[in-house]
Parts: sequence; structure tokens; C-alpha cells
Amino acid sequence: MLIDVSPPPAGARNPAATALMRILVVEDEPRLLRSLAKALREAGYAVDTADAGDEGLHKATTYDYDAVVLDVMLPNLDGWQLLEKLREEKQTPVLMLTARDASRDRVRGLDTGADDYLTKPFDLDELLARLRAIIRRSAGQAKSAIQLGNVTLDTRARSVTRDGEAVTLTAREYAILEYLALHRGEVVSRTTLYEHLFDETDDTLSNLVDVHVFSIRKKLGADVIATRRGQGYCVE
Repeated sequence: MLIDVSPPPAGARNPAATALMRILVVEDEPRLLRSLAKALREAGYAVDTADAGDEGLHKATTYDYDAVVLDVMLPNLDGWQLLEKLREEKQTPVLMLTARDASRDRVRGLDTGADDYLTKPFDLDELLARLRAIIRRSAGQAKSAIQLGNVTLDTRARSVTRDGEAVTLTAREYAILEYLALHRGEVVSRTTLYEHLFDETDDTLSNLVDVHVFSIRKKLGADVIATRRGQGYCVE
């Protein structure tokens, strides 16, 4: 079964305003796995992949993901078994994909601990919207708009305003600000930010987080992100 996950036409999104969060895609159909990972990366996500249930479980329990896109029919360990074992350790948001449309399958997935359920064939824009929604809900942020003093972050539009005026952030500047905003009040280490900025295809580790935070402060104000010396950053 071929599923259209091609990215939208040029101009449909502003690349500089795209979120960078780390997603795990577990899918055993090679062509779909490649296409979906490519589309998600073009949408701005850092993406890791697995083509079998046991590999997916290992990655999902070893690394911290913002969400898991999980197919049901997998070799070695099916999606329901993977999800059940994952829920013994973590509450990572999970969006299940399946060709099955029977209500009992949807009920089983949701009862096992899935946060949402999408039946193949699916529309890429709908998948992205559902991912954004389960990530927001997991952070206790039901609405797309997040208010940080005089700064407003809209996770749906991928836009940032300060005192009502639009501010342009780079993709990674936006990613850092969104992640900190969704974890408001928590101190987030540089290591954690790196893990959500880069996927398994990247090998870049440097002082980029510090550089991006400095740039965000120049654009939005010095107090929008606080530094906790020796610990990391937080939005209060």
C-alpha cells in the first residue's frame, strides 16, 4: 500500500518557523519508512527510524523522544506489544498507524496506551497536526498559543510575536524556544536540547545551543530564557 506523504508545495510552510523535535518512526515497510522520515525531516523534525518492533522498543526506551509514530503490524514485536512494554517505562506520546480500520483495533490501541490513532492511507498534514496535538497535550499545553510575558509562541502556526509584532527565528532558535516553553518551569540541560535538535543521522555537537540562546535573547529580550549555571536553561 502506497501512502502519499509527499511534502506540501513550496511556499506552503515557512522553513524558518518549523519546529525541531525528535520523533521515532517505527514502520516495517521500507518505502513508506523512508518517505515518512523524509517528509517529517522536511517538516522540521529530527527523526530516528526502526523497521522492527524489537529495535523500536530498544530505541523508544533508551532515548527520550517527543513522540513515537508506531505501525501496528511489525516483525519480532507488534505495535501493541511494543506499546504495552513502552508504557511500563515511559509515557512518551504515541501516534499509532495501521491499515486496520475496525473500531476494535482502534479501541485496543487506545486502551493499550496510544495517544492517538491514524488509519492508512493518511494525509501528511493531518499526521503533522496530530503529532503537534499529542506533544502539546503531553506537556499540559492544550492550546496552540503559549504566552511568555510579552512574547507569544503559536505552535500551530510556528510563529513568534513580541508585543504583537512578528519576530523571525531560525528553525533551531524556534525549536529551542518551543521545547523550553512546553517544559515551562523545568530546567532543561544542554544535553537534552541537543538530543531534541539532532537525530541519528547527525554527528554535530558543539556550543550551538549557547549560540542560539544568545540569538533568541537578542530578538526577544534577555529575560525570556533563564540560565541555571551548571544545569541548563529554563523558561519561567
